[in-house]
Amino acid sequence: MKKAIFTFVAAVFSTMLVLAQEGETRKIDVDVNTGSDNWYASPWVWIVGAAVFILLLVALTRGGRRAD
Repeated sequence: MKKAIFTFVAAVFSTMLVLAQEGETRKIDVDVNTGSDNWYASPWVWIVGAAVFILLLVALTRGGRRAD
């Protein structure tokens, strides 16, 4: 009997939680900037970044060699 009452109370409580989440529909206004104002959209940033990456890669791979 206790199990049945607990199940009923749990069902009522979960139903109240689900129904409490349904409120009025709110309008969400999202402003999307479609311009290319982003710093990572510039080609020179990618060129400089690639050059720095290549220089670091060369420096790290040549650093392990011994000069005889």
